[in-house]
Amino acid sequence: MLIGITFDLRDEYRKLGYSEETISEFDSVETIDAIEKALNNLGHNTERVGNIWQLTKAMASGKRWDMVFNIAEGMHGIAREAQVPALLEAYEIPYTFSSPEVTVMCHDKALAKQLVAKAGIATAKYHVAHNTKEIEKISLDFPLFVKPLAEGTGKGISAKSLVKNPKQLISSVRDLLERFNQPVLIESYLPGREFTVGVLGTGENARTIGALEVILKPGAEAGGHTYHNKENCETLIEYKVANDKIAKNAEKLALNAWLALGCRDGGRIDIRCDSKDIPHFLEANPLAGLNPTHSDLPILATGVGLSYNDLLGEILESASKRIKSMNLSSEIKGKQICL
Repeated sequence: MLIGITFDLRDEYRKLGYSEETISEFDSVETIDAIEKALNNLGHNTERVGNIWQLTKAMASGKRWDMVFNIAEGMHGIAREAQVPALLEAYEIPYTFSSPEVTVMCHDKALAKQLVAKAGIATAKYHVAHNTKEIEKISLDFPLFVKPLAEGTGKGISAKSLVKNPKQLISSVRDLLERFNQPVLIESYLPGREFTVGVLGTGENARTIGALEVILKPGAEAGGHTYHNKENCETLIEYKVANDKIAKNAEKLALNAWLALGCRDGGRIDIRCDSKDIPHFLEANPLAGLNPTHSDLPILATGVGLSYNDLLGEILESASKRIKSMNLSSEIKGKQICL
């Protein structure tokens, strides 16, 4: 199978003058090398396509692939992760991971929380502030946790995200509104253990592969998985595969959230516990990082004995199975129409 690989490369955006924080969700050459090597090891031919601009140019020139392995994050707007999947769907080119509508739902953290809550899944109480005046409407008890509505890789999350009084809240919300030009999510702070749960598969074939506990080391910023902590995870964070009862409960919640949101093929669900050790949904990552040694999903896979090749193989197998199923359904529908 010829597989095109779509991605946003940090180096390319760095040359355009974007800041390190702005491009933090994008990938390194090391990650693309690892993905391509794994796909080749699985017996596939590959072609590096690149970002949405490069994809558009390639398709306009007549390029096509049997499958696209898509890890492109996109640059602008809440729907940025949906851009490449939507373009591929327009040209009927199969691709890995979640659909455009699912990536949008998951990227809007408040919308994702609303959907999982409707499915009966625990998540912290929250409020979305579009400006500082809306803070007056909040009826949540302190401490609270604030972050941008639609960012990843801990962008906008720092020690200042954990706020304990109205003055700190106004200051933190104002700062995030100005820096990220988007609404701010304000949540009741969950003081318990933090996990990220890896999920592989789609629908009834989806399964969790384990719960990776996030433990802050001395010197790390307080409050959780901040941008600074994530970027320096090798020295500031201890990742530990957890198998106790609370971790298993986190896995169950993660799988339920994965299904409720309609995520596909592979990704992560982030979870944090309250003061009673009850797991709560934080956010979904339908387009999880895939750096073999730096990203949470491969770290977890390695911790549970799943090789990088096998991890990508399961993701690809899931995509192939659902695409075959969709093609079969289309064929059956076509025959019914002819009848």
